[in-house]
Amino acid sequence: MSYKRTSAGLIAVMVVAAVIAGCSGSSSGAHSGSGSTAPAQATPAPTESNPPGDIPDNQVFVAYRPTGGFTGFTVKVPEGWARTDKGGTTVFTDKLNSVTIATANASTAPTVTSVKDTVVPQLRGKVSKFASPKVSQVPRKAGSVVLLTYRGDSAKDSVTGKVVRDAFARYTFYRQGHEVDLTLSGPVNADNVDPWRIVSDSFAWR
Repeated sequence: MSYKRTSAGLIAVMVVAAVIAGCSGSSSGAHSGSGSTAPAQATPAPTESNPPGDIPDNQVFVAYRPTGGFTGFTVKVPEGWARTDKGGTTVFTDKLNSVTIATANASTAPTVTSVKDTVVPQLRGKVSKFASPKVSQVPRKAGSVVLLTYRGDSAKDSVTGKVVRDAFARYTFYRQGHEVDLTLSGPVNADNVDPWRIVSDSFAWR
């Protein structure tokens, strides 16, 4: 009788141990299942390939030759940008950037002083939140030109209503009574130094 009671006791212990092990395993499995969903929740949002306003490094530039008004020059502009013409002004735009080309007759060549005294006050009255004007004489492949840099607010986006703070670089080229103003603009802090250099250095009289 003593042997039977001992065997029965061992069997009972083994059954209890098996039940505990089974519960432990199922509990472990539950934790494992919930743990497998954590990485999906922690995946970061995709980043943009280019910061807003940055012109891509692989942007192609093509020669623009005006066909109306004063046609005695060429300048490279980004390929594929939307073009609008109004009077003697042509504008190429893409997203937050623009290239504006304006022509005019002028009896004398512009100087740093004339731009400060005449152009800056005009722009102050036209450009929203106009600020930080700086005028200098700079070299370009077409010759020495007057450069005016400044900042201002963009027009409100017709869809989003968003206003962007823009940086402007206005190069004034002059030859034999003809003036061409080349204005390059994009968001402040956009890294467009190289593209804008390509455009401003590409200007050539013909």
